[in-house]
Amino acid sequence: MFVVSTSKSKDKNKINFDKNGQYEFIGRTSVNYGVQGYLNKLEYEPNPKNTFSLAQVGETVALFRDKEWYGSQNMFVLTPKQIEITKNHLFFESVFYRALRKYSEAYTYPLLEDVKELMITLPEKDGYIDYSFMENIVAELETIRVAELEAYLSATDLKNYILTEEENAALIKLNLLNWKPFNLENLFGKSTRGKRLKSDDRIPGILPFVTAGEADEGISGYIANNVQIFEANTTTIDMFGSAKYRNYKYGADDHVAIVHTEKLEKHAAIFVTTAIHKSSHNGQFSYDKNFYSKDADALNIMLPVDDGEPDYKYMSTVIRAIKKIVIRDVVLYSDAKINKTRTLINND
Repeated sequence: MFVVSTSKSKDKNKINFDKNGQYEFIGRTSVNYGVQGYLNKLEYEPNPKNTFSLAQVGETVALFRDKEWYGSQNMFVLTPKQIEITKNHLFFESVFYRALRKYSEAYTYPLLEDVKELMITLPEKDGYIDYSFMENIVAELETIRVAELEAYLSATDLKNYILTEEENAALIKLNLLNWKPFNLENLFGKSTRGKRLKSDDRIPGILPFVTAGEADEGISGYIANNVQIFEANTTTIDMFGSAKYRNYKYGADDHVAIVHTEKLEKHAAIFVTTAIHKSSHNGQFSYDKNFYSKDADALNIMLPVDDGEPDYKYMSTVIRAIKKIVIRDVVLYSDAKINKTRTLINND
């Protein structure tokens, strides 16, 4: 169904990004749909549009590209042999996600031949692939999810995206801040390392279990094992140096370091997590050189300061402002979708 090839690659750290660049640069993650920046034409041709990018390591994920694109290292290109695949790319992304789950554990990743032989399950009718079903089910699911989103936004009061004077002032101040480096251990004490729990030993339950990887925010499953439970409002850093904020209690394996930010106000903790990620996730950690808790203790991060100390109040305010800006687009999108659905129903 696809022509599978290896993407020519460029090290992210050797690229001159241009926010007005013509081409997307795709990394090994689903965050921001894999787009890590924009650039102008390189010394070789970009990958064609209407293809899927498949990340081999990091987060093993396949995403559709409707524009020509360049890729980072360890990326495959899947070129559909049928136009119907392109039209139903959202359905195929979901199918790929399920098929690639077996590579979600640490130290597992597909080779080129593995991708070529990858088996996917599709709906069929009268012996043929049922593309009509794919189109209809995606449209139906979108309608349901948008309705659920509308209810969630209303119930959580997230539909309020109007900035307060304090939040607006925090955004204006962003480029005028004084910053200072701080050692992570000095701020939050020694980090904690999770403990290994093999897949075969995991008992199904309700506790999120965090491992290395980007898929599902690194949650590999839900367990009932007697493991150390880490507090909500903390930050995890996986073996690749990827930092994530956790607003729930969880367990973690030995490829994860936990930074104890639980005493911070949650929006300030989110800011700190971003600062950690910026320092720890620059390609210096990989399968060959893992990030451990001792690396967290030695890590220095840049934070805005007030009288020489971390300005957690400002951090909290600016994150609340950024959240409202992001939510604004989500609210407007959901409102537009709901109104469109209502119009179609009324016309019927």
